[in-house]
Amino acid sequence: MNWLYLAIAILSEVIGTTALKSSNGFTRLVPSILVAMGYGCSFYFLSLTLRSIPVGIAYAVWSGVGVVLISLLGWWMFGQKLDLAAMIGIGLILAGVLVLNLLSQSATNHD
Repeated sequence: MNWLYLAIAILSEVIGTTALKSSNGFTRLVPSILVAMGYGCSFYFLSLTLRSIPVGIAYAVWSGVGVVLISLLGWWMFGQKLDLAAMIGIGLILAGVLVLNLLSQSATNHD
C-alpha cells in the first residue's frame, strides 16, 4: 500500500501543478480549486507514505517523478519545448529514482 499511496501523492501533485498553470494566477475558479485539492491530496498521501518509507526516499521519488511528469505534460499540453539538455536531465532524474529504489539499501531500511 505504501507505494500505492506514493503513486497517488505523485499523481495528485501533478494534477495540482498542471491546474496551477491553468488557474492563471488563481483568477480562474475551477483550476484554482483543482490546485488546492491536488496539493492537499498529495500531501495527505505523502504523509501516509512516510509511515513506512524513509522521508529521503519518498521525497526523492515524489519530487523526481513529479518533475518528469510535469515536464512531459508541459510539452504535451502547453507546447513547452524540451531540448536535448532537458531530455538528458529527465533521463538522469529517472535514473536516480531507479537507483534509489532498485539498488539502494536505504529504500528498504527504515526506523
